Amino acid sequence: MTLKPLSNRVVIKFAEAEEKTQSGIILTASAQEKPQIAEIVAVGPGKVEDGKLVPMSVKVGERVIASKYAGTVVKMDGVEYTVLSEDDILAIVE
Repeated sequence: MTLKPLSNRVVIKFAEAEEKTQSGIILTASAQEKPQIAEIVAVGPGKVEDGKLVPMSVKVGERVIASKYAGTVVKMDGVEYTVLSEDDILAIVE
C-alpha cells in the first residue's frame, strides 16, 4: 500500500529518535526528543491558484526540517509517516 498525497501535501518519514546519549546513557521513551529532520517519501502535484497549478518546491528523497507539531501521523505497514502541507516545511537540509 502506498500513500499518494493530494494538492500541496507532502508525506515524510522522521528519522528515528536517539535511544542513547553520546556518553552512553540509555534514554526512556518519554525522554527521547522527537527529531525534526525527515525524508520526503511522496509529494502531491501542487495547489491550484487562480486556475493555474503552482508546482511543489520540494521533491521525493530530500531531507527537510518540519514544524514540530504539524501534520497528521499515519501508521502503515508498521512504519509511521506524517502527512503535512508544504507550508509546514521550514527548510531543506543539504
